[in-house]
Amino acid sequence: MAGARRAGGISKRCECRGPDSKRLGTKCPQLTKRTHGAYQLRQEIPAAADGTRRTFRRTGYATGKDAQSDLDKVRAILDLVDDGDDGHYARQIGDLLAKVQSDRADIPDAAEVKRRLAGGVALDSDMTVGEWLDAWVAAKKTKRRTTSGYVSHIRVHLKPGLGHYRLDRLNIHHVQAFFDAIDDQNEVARAENEARREQEARCKWRPGTKGGRPSPAVSERLAVEREKLKAMPPYRKITGPATKQRIRATLRAALNGAIRKQLITFNPAEWVELEPGKRPKAKLWTVQNVAHWERTGEKPSPVMVWTPSQLGAFLDEAESSRLYSFFHLIAFRGLRRGEGVGIEWTNIDLDAGLITPSRALVVDNWEVFEDDLKTEESTSTIALDSLNVSVLREQRERQLAERDEWNRHAKRERAKGKDVADWVDTGKVWTEPDGTWLHPEKVSEEFRRIYKRVGLPPINLRDLRHLAATLTHAGGGDIFAVKKVLRHSTIQLTGDTYTELLEEVDRDIAEKAAGLVPRARRSPEATPPEPEKPAEGDDQDDDEGRGSE
Repeated sequence: MAGARRAGGISKRCECRGPDSKRLGTKCPQLTKRTHGAYQLRQEIPAAADGTRRTFRRTGYATGKDAQSDLDKVRAILDLVDDGDDGHYARQIGDLLAKVQSDRADIPDAAEVKRRLAGGVALDSDMTVGEWLDAWVAAKKTKRRTTSGYVSHIRVHLKPGLGHYRLDRLNIHHVQAFFDAIDDQNEVARAENEARREQEARCKWRPGTKGGRPSPAVSERLAVEREKLKAMPPYRKITGPATKQRIRATLRAALNGAIRKQLITFNPAEWVELEPGKRPKAKLWTVQNVAHWERTGEKPSPVMVWTPSQLGAFLDEAESSRLYSFFHLIAFRGLRRGEGVGIEWTNIDLDAGLITPSRALVVDNWEVFEDDLKTEESTSTIALDSLNVSVLREQRERQLAERDEWNRHAKRERAKGKDVADWVDTGKVWTEPDGTWLHPEKVSEEFRRIYKRVGLPPINLRDLRHLAATLTHAGGGDIFAVKKVLRHSTIQLTGDTYTELLEEVDRDIAEKAAGLVPRARRSPEATPPEPEKPAEGDDQDDDEGRGSE
């Protein structure tokens, strides 16, 4: 080090003992032989905090060269303490080397120790990425669903892929290789999913025009194919670009937390290259898209939206459901599922035709809890059309009738000695028959049952929100009107998600507009007139004739 060199060096020793059973150590006459004994290093290191002198020792080296190499590493670390040090860095380095000796760990590189010293990072930390991720997420104070997302990313992706690395040694290469491995897994999953889809097609039997059952030979073949299907891997979800971006965001946030705790000084997650996580474009279930889905089983986009006629078919079928008004409101006014089941009658002014969402019911591992809305814009007031006002008035009447019926039922049950409580007044617009909170997933299940009965192409319940954007635009609203209805935080978010969808609506509007103007010559029934034949003696090429003048 910059100051006086502390005592230390290389020696050779063995386990031979003298007549008194004491080890001979360096006095053994056999040590002159190359194959006898082992080399050891000894180096004095900075004293402990209480002033106790300390020495770094390590033995078992086959050659003096190996021992000297490690001694040089120890001295390179000691050289990081300069003469002006007040003892703080010296004690840190002494503690580090003492721990390395007690743990029989590898001697760290002096450059790494220097980097830690410069960044104020603890020198003796051997925490793994997985250990830090667990500690970081346990201390998070974010919203419950946000924290659950972090936990999922850590459990499913980050700990299996990166958790074994030492936190202070995680680098860009490790993180990039982790995401590249996800891409490789996606390729395998796509191939396996496609193979399973093809095998399922081979397992289906389609009766002929006369119907009937398959012949014994066909039945035997189908049995063989179905056994093959059982042996194939199940369908697996693809980890798409947007999900990978969210996984990186979780890792980046966790590593930034480690930097704030002075455990590391560099965040490698900031520098990995990933495919942009673009929001999926919403598309209409046009005739062509329905045909593609029926032929391949694949949806053209993760976000599919029904046409107005398809929505009409769904609502016609849903009228018998006690949740009809819920689906009607979401389809036309674009509430999120949690906002819908969380809305209270105090949030709705039916006389003024206004609704102001304020709270949401959220699901976390099937447990339902009440939470604030997603953004400040989510609490914006939106207008209700007269049809929705009418539907909500009917819902109020239905709910009051359900309350009275439940209370009569509870009274009868209590008369039988059963413990049945009266209807619970939670203030929610949509509830269970006993008035308690309506589980959001039960709404989704009812939604799926209804559209499957009609035979409509599949969409998610949240896609009714996207349908509200279509109807708003088709009704004459521009992109700003769509933003207001959906209560997005920025116009860019609205445009990124709905531009393509609204262009499809625009094309439909353009076609209808063109059809409003009758044109005899362009009418499909009109026959284009035949060109007149030139009279005998007329010039066949008038331009040529004029050119000769």
